[in-house]
Amino acid sequence: METLPVSQYPQAYVDYLAEYYGSRDYFECHEIMEEYWKEHPDSPQLSSWLVFIRIAVCLYHARRGNWKGAAKLMGKAAQEADAEQFGKLGMDGAKLKEALRSAAQAWSEPNAEYADIELPIVDAALRQAAIDRCGELGYSWGIRGEEAGEDVIHRHLTRDRTEVVRARAESAERKANGRG
Repeated sequence: METLPVSQYPQAYVDYLAEYYGSRDYFECHEIMEEYWKEHPDSPQLSSWLVFIRIAVCLYHARRGNWKGAAKLMGKAAQEADAEQFGKLGMDGAKLKEALRSAAQAWSEPNAEYADIELPIVDAALRQAAIDRCGELGYSWGIRGEEAGEDVIHRHLTRDRTEVVRARAESAERKANGRG
């Protein structure tokens, strides 16, 4: 499978990988990739960006013990993962798809335990770009999820949700007024 030249990977993707392996801040990973996904609706890798978003959300929930939600969404991500598309993005697509499927199954079992999912980066240039970005951000590549710290694990509790609350209120008002 031919991969993109490293310069052709979106910076958001490199940033996602740097956060994923450097801070294990899955909330931030989600934010990075979701912003890119929304800004590039015509991207040929659109479904892959969505799977990366889902992986981050799943890991965030699983690490916090929300097994039901994490397992369900990870199962969806495993179904949607296209091994060939991930191959074009410098990953071992088959290995990634299997890791997602295995995580969904494990998290569906009683007494599930959290474990990081390793993204199988096979493009050496992509890996190095992510490692370099990780260093620029002040992180060490390859920390474990449990090393992230409580502030990262429970990041949503400190997030400023003013914009989200306002947007929901505006949407509710439009619906109440019959405009959408």
